[in-house]
Amino acid sequence: MNKTVLVLCTGNSCRSQMGQAILNHDLAGRVRAISAGTSPQPKVADGAIEALKLAGLPTDGLVPKTVEAVMDEPIDLVVSVCDNARENCPIFPRPVKRIHVGFHDPHGEPLGSFIAVRDDIRARLVPAVLEALGL
Repeated sequence: MNKTVLVLCTGNSCRSQMGQAILNHDLAGRVRAISAGTSPQPKVADGAIEALKLAGLPTDGLVPKTVEAVMDEPIDLVVSVCDNARENCPIFPRPVKRIHVGFHDPHGEPLGSFIAVRDDIRARLVPAVLEALGL
C-alpha cells in the first residue's frame, strides 16, 4: 500500500506544489503525495507550473489547499519545506512522523529560480522521503 506524504508550506503555491508533483512522479506506486499550506495563496505560482511543465511533470489538479482540507487523510509523513510551516505545523489527529527539508522561496523571482528550486527539490526531497519512510 502506498504511503501518503503531506508536503507542507505556508502559501502552498510553489515549493509544496512542486514537491507534490515531483514525489508523485518519481515515487509513483510507492508514495502518494499531497500538499497543503498553513495560509494558502489564491493560486499556484505561474513559475512553479512552468518549471514543472519544462521537466515534463504533470500539473493537473494543483491547487492551493488548507491543512484542514487534508486532516482526514491517512498521512504517514509530514514534510515541511519552509521554516514558517515547520514552526506553525498543525497538530494532527494521530501521531505522524515529521521531517523538515527547507528550500529557497523563488516567489517573485525569474523562471530560472523556480527551475533551480525544482531541481533542488528533486535532488533532496525524494531521497529524504524515501529514507524517512524506510523505502
